[in-house]
Amino acid sequence: MFILYLAEHQAQAQQLASTLGVEAFLLANTERKTVLAWAKQGDLAILLAGQIALQPLSKPLPHAVVVDWANKSLLWRLQHGGGRGELIAKACGIKKDSLPTIIDATAGFGKDSLLLASLGCHITLLERSPLVAAMLSDGWQRAAQEPALVTILPRMHLQQGDAKAYLSQLAVEQYPDVVYLDPMFPDRGNTAKVKQDMQSFHVAVGADYDADELLAPALAVAKKRVVVKRPRHAQPLAQQKPSLVYEGESSRFDVYLT
Repeated sequence: MFILYLAEHQAQAQQLASTLGVEAFLLANTERKTVLAWAKQGDLAILLAGQIALQPLSKPLPHAVVVDWANKSLLWRLQHGGGRGELIAKACGIKKDSLPTIIDATAGFGKDSLLLASLGCHITLLERSPLVAAMLSDGWQRAAQEPALVTILPRMHLQQGDAKAYLSQLAVEQYPDVVYLDPMFPDRGNTAKVKQDMQSFHVAVGADYDADELLAPALAVAKKRVVVKRPRHAQPLAQQKPSLVYEGESSRFDVYLT
């Protein structure tokens, strides 16, 4: 993994390269044969051209992967989707007279957190990958220019770090009503293929092989419930039977009442 950048983004590229411990190369000075050599090795490039984007070089995507909360389909979902009727909202206990505080301990690209915040919840996004945290911050800054998101973003707080350490250090008065978990899992073999953007995400970050270890610290601090998003036919997290299950077509939400 490495960074390719345009000259006007050199400072940002060098700072990100230092944070991630990778090399940065000026795009204009990088020969095509060099890029092709990287592609044969299955490398992933981080492109800086006004935004932080991921691009697998072996099988380039039509559009590089970015955190884009202002895209049309997501904005439509926020404005015209299921609202409090969505499964994730029901699983988190969101009602007209109940807007829980939430910690999303595995934020990823933050779409679920954005949806929950759009319903009125205050939510802390935890992301342990420095790269994904940087992409979230980058996407956040661009989303702040979108009028439809101006009132939503102040209810969100981004924190880079390990979820288990963060949860264990919370004071009692900081305990959230809900801890939300959506860990990445190893390749599921013959099941449906993961979307291309998530394939790039997996290459960049890897799977959460320690996902089972998240449940206990989440249960220790959640005042009302822990919600775990799972593939529909997967085993419960840490083999622990949930109190409630909200099942969708391809995924489900396991709820552990505390």
